[in-house]
Amino acid sequence: MPYCTRVILFLFCLVVLVESRKPRSRRWTGQPEVPRPSHVYRKDSDVTKTRKGKAQPLLRVDEHDFTMRPAFGGPAVPVGVDVQVESLDSISEVDMDFTMTLYLRHYWRDERLAFPSTSNKSMTFDGRLIKKIWVPDIFFVHSKRSFTHDTTTDNIMLRVFPDGHVLYSMRITVSAMCNMDFSHFPLDSQTCSLELESYAYTDEDLMLYWKNGDQSLKTDEKISLSQFLIQKFHTTSRLAFYSSTGWYNRLYINFTLRRHIFFFLLQTYFPATLMVMLSWVSFWIDRRAVPARVSLGITTVLTMSTIITGVNASMPRVSYIKAVDIYLWVSFVFVFLSVLEYAAVNYLTTVQERTERELREKCPCTCGMLPSRAMTLDGSYSESEVNSLAGYTRSHIVKEERHDRIVVHLALGNGSTSSRKKGLLKGQLGLRIFQNTHAIDKYSRLIFPAAFIFFNLIYWSVFS
Repeated sequence: MPYCTRVILFLFCLVVLVESRKPRSRRWTGQPEVPRPSHVYRKDSDVTKTRKGKAQPLLRVDEHDFTMRPAFGGPAVPVGVDVQVESLDSISEVDMDFTMTLYLRHYWRDERLAFPSTSNKSMTFDGRLIKKIWVPDIFFVHSKRSFTHDTTTDNIMLRVFPDGHVLYSMRITVSAMCNMDFSHFPLDSQTCSLELESYAYTDEDLMLYWKNGDQSLKTDEKISLSQFLIQKFHTTSRLAFYSSTGWYNRLYINFTLRRHIFFFLLQTYFPATLMVMLSWVSFWIDRRAVPARVSLGITTVLTMSTIITGVNASMPRVSYIKAVDIYLWVSFVFVFLSVLEYAAVNYLTTVQERTERELREKCPCTCGMLPSRAMTLDGSYSESEVNSLAGYTRSHIVKEERHDRIVVHLALGNGSTSSRKKGLLKGQLGLRIFQNTHAIDKYSRLIFPAAFIFFNLIYWSVFS
């Protein structure tokens, strides 16, 4: 019996426990139910992470054929262009080209890209949409290399307005040809042009024009070059004709550069002038100092050759004469003539000495005169020979000039004083310089500098 009682009691407790866990329905009292506060925080759902259905695109790109230009079969599409020059990177005289970085912007209208908008705001896209719509096929005429910057992504921007107007902008670096004239180098000014043109569409399909006239070209105020001064930028436009395809609109970005002369004055003109002036030093050196005058002349000639070679190494091999060539070659001629001048002086001196030696051999003494001694003052006698003149009797002095050599017959009496000896010794140095200086050297000291100064006056007045 006690066992049955325990079983019944256990079943009763189990039923009570089950009934207590069942939810109880509340009776309606006519008042809203107030939620009980809970200590457990529930996070609201993030609507941005909720996946919705595919949005309807505003640009209906897939509904149109963008391989055709806008208004195909109708009038030409007007495409406005403006350019902002970011930098002028380099100018190469050897390759005759220039490198420029710029922002190129196109403006046109394509009704197929129009979309409804209540706020009239535009939509901006990156370069991925370019491959799906029609864009103008602008290229750079006479360009050698060009690329669109792609760091950190392609530098391309497309902006579409609700009425279908499109702005297409890109950042480009282009190297293009520039026909340069070096006839006045380095005192020259160069005008280069960057030309833009449609590759496929003639003027009947695409009308290319500067959007804001001369204001369509803007430059950075910080643009500068080491060798050139940028004078001005300006725009022009004209039609270009190809015999096989027809007429095309072509736009020009023109800029004028003037070369800085100071660098070439220090590196070319000043050294060349110094070499010419250095060659004139030989006119003041004794004509019998053959090693000194020859080595000086050869050194100046070789230095001028080095300067000419260095200048031409950094220049294109043009078939006409440049202004710097005229100056360097005239300077070279002056240096070379100074060497030839000494060759002439040395030759005439040798002939003169040989002739005088032959005359002395034929007439070894002076006849018809009082006892005296004939002396040739050529600067080769010593002080003892001068002092020995005091033993001669006083007589007349006969001077005979023969080929810039002075033969002086002196007869000094026994009554000569010591003051006459000192005067003769004092004039020895000046007499030696005068006797050893050839007439050609004397004239060259004046003619060479005067001719070079006259050349410089004409040169700088013509080319500057």
